[in-house]
Amino acid sequence: MSVTPLALLHSEQSAPAFRGRIGSDARSGHYAVPRRYRIHLSPGCPHCLRIAVVHGLLGLDDVCPVTFLDAVPDCPDGGHSALRPLYDASAHRYGGAALAPVLSDDWSGRIVSTHAPDIMRDLARHFGTGRPALYPCGAEAEIEAVERLCGQDIEQAAQRAGAPGTEPAERAAALDKLLETLGALERWLVSREYLIRDQINAADVELWVTLVQLDTVHRHHLDAAAVHRIAGHPTLWAYARRLAAHPAFGGRLDLDGIARRHHAHCRGLEAAGAAVQILDWAAHAAQGR
Repeated sequence: MSVTPLALLHSEQSAPAFRGRIGSDARSGHYAVPRRYRIHLSPGCPHCLRIAVVHGLLGLDDVCPVTFLDAVPDCPDGGHSALRPLYDASAHRYGGAALAPVLSDDWSGRIVSTHAPDIMRDLARHFGTGRPALYPCGAEAEIEAVERLCGQDIEQAAQRAGAPGTEPAERAAALDKLLETLGALERWLVSREYLIRDQINAADVELWVTLVQLDTVHRHHLDAAAVHRIAGHPTLWAYARRLAAHPAFGGRLDLDGIARRHHAHCRGLEAAGAAVQILDWAAHAAQGR
């Protein structure tokens, strides 16, 4: 099966990505075989963290090994030198940065996919037999809705609310949208242990990583009053705290890597919100180790 580089948003920058899929049989080209595939992850990247949590929930250490890269890419173009051979082998005269995450095929030495949602779904569907149902039957539309909500109404809203040089009215509107979304989640989670269904699934992975980013990255560019308003959703942050104590969540959390990656990539000014930590992620993660 051929894998074609596509132009799409990857991490914080636009770069070519690969969108191959693992299939269920030999006709798919990339079919599911234990230890055929390898995942390459950079600890500070939110896309990589989502994949790492899914990998941990499914218990795939012996089925699909993980290679961890440094949190800060070592190439001038923002890529990882360790991934360069895979990119070069997978696309003729590939000129973009060699970015993580990557799902590679050890048999061919080429990339299958760099698209985190596809990687997560393929791990769950083709290697998750007898393991937690991270994409329960009938829940796909709900999970996709959570992905959109996290991406647009939390991540993008938080970025706009703290973006330097943005008009005050636009920043205020973005903060209002962010708080409106957090308020809706706060009300939704009352009397619920998980976001949808009655067990951990991909929707919880998506929201938890988004909340980690909100507290460890985005708050650094917000004022203290805004961060206090964000923190004023006790049910939502208690939910995040519970998941952080789960080994598959907190055990994959590299706070130092997130901080190093943020400082290496960020060009915005730090604001007073940087001093207002919402959760002690390290302490909660330690509970599950």
